[in-house]
Amino acid sequence: MAWALAVAFGTLTLLFPALWNGFALVFFDTGGYIDRVVEMSLYPGRSVFYGFFLWLASLGWWSFWGPIACKSILCLWVIHLILRCHDLPSGPMSTALACAGLSLATGISWYTSQLMPDILVAVAVLALWLLFSSWTLLGRWERCGLMATTLLALVSHNSCLALAIGLLLVMALLKIVMLRLNRNVSLRLWSPAAVVAAGLLLIPAGNWAVSGKLTYSSGGEAFLFARLVQAGIAQQWLAENCPVANVKLCAMKEKIPKTSDEFLWSRTSPFQALGDWTGREARKELGFLVEETVKEYPGWVLWSSLEATVDQFLMLETGDGLDNYQDYTRKVFSRLSPQIAEDFNAADQQRRGITQRLFDRLNRVHLPIAYGSLLGLVLVAVAGIRHRRYEMAALAGYVLVALWGNAFICGALSSPFDRYQSRLVWLATLVVGMAVAAWWPRRRRDGATPLLTPYSAAQS
Repeated sequence: MAWALAVAFGTLTLLFPALWNGFALVFFDTGGYIDRVVEMSLYPGRSVFYGFFLWLASLGWWSFWGPIACKSILCLWVIHLILRCHDLPSGPMSTALACAGLSLATGISWYTSQLMPDILVAVAVLALWLLFSSWTLLGRWERCGLMATTLLALVSHNSCLALAIGLLLVMALLKIVMLRLNRNVSLRLWSPAAVVAAGLLLIPAGNWAVSGKLTYSSGGEAFLFARLVQAGIAQQWLAENCPVANVKLCAMKEKIPKTSDEFLWSRTSPFQALGDWTGREARKELGFLVEETVKEYPGWVLWSSLEATVDQFLMLETGDGLDNYQDYTRKVFSRLSPQIAEDFNAADQQRRGITQRLFDRLNRVHLPIAYGSLLGLVLVAVAGIRHRRYEMAALAGYVLVALWGNAFICGALSSPFDRYQSRLVWLATLVVGMAVAAWWPRRRRDGATPLLTPYSAAQS
């Protein structure tokens, strides 16, 4: 009964924005994920796997409370496991209060309440760490559940797969360091490696089953070129080199917008004239332009990538894109069923009840806590090493690397937006809170098992 009440309370706190809205929150891309299943087709940046998750969790488009409830429960479960494996209070009340505290102090609930895969990225970061560092502390079904959850996250968006590959390299380095220091710790690299390998195989296989194309994703050239547009590098190359044979953008160089968003999504953008996302000629031309631009301005491209990474790392506001009119997604829901369309259109978000003013007020709380948590991560890592609290120092360093890796993948390889980083920054708040609880003098129990224990001790 205690756990039932805790799960119910914790899930409700994680779903509060959706409950207040009267419907699951949607983003620009939500309709694109649904269309992948309806049309059985591929589209850049819209995973068909996540589309199938929405279909299954909503019981065939019957109720969109299902997907956000599933993601909220997964989030609560992984928070419970990370607390338990660090020998912190992880019972019903502690887990529920942790979820409630994070919902008040961070933007986590605005991601668990969305019909988007963003929250799964953060869940995957924690799940990979548990599989790597706490294998011996987990039960059989917990291990299987974590691997399945991580795999769902990896196939839901390519940015999550790229981040997981980077984190796998970090884990391998940490294991090598521990072996060199002759510390026989129970770190299991094979389990996260197996999940990442499964993701690498499953994505092209699933795309081939749907479309007959053995591919990870199309449109990477467009995202890279759009980032160069936002930095002003693409415009400079065109101004200095045009006219160039077979480069249609030369004739439209004066019409190229200044931001990546406008270049990719505006109806008046030259990108539409090239053939949009579906045009082979567009992909070929943009790929050529990216290659030539990098060759001509390698230093500028590198510096702009570093700037974009830092900008992305510090862009942490809650609510990015949730206050806008979701025109495309509105059309998609209208095609699913009359009842779904009616419920969707009656929600506050579609009636302009969710505004930027609301998020400005929330960010007065969320932003200071987010920046303080980032600083806290550094302090936890340094203090942990200094005082030989290696289990918490390792976790803090791991989350810090994940945040920087996410900033590079989303900022330097695409373009910086608050949504990309704020979906993860609650991990920093969680880890700092865990460190405070773990190092509180009265908290330490006799005989507690630290996270990075020798393998033999963990086995016994």
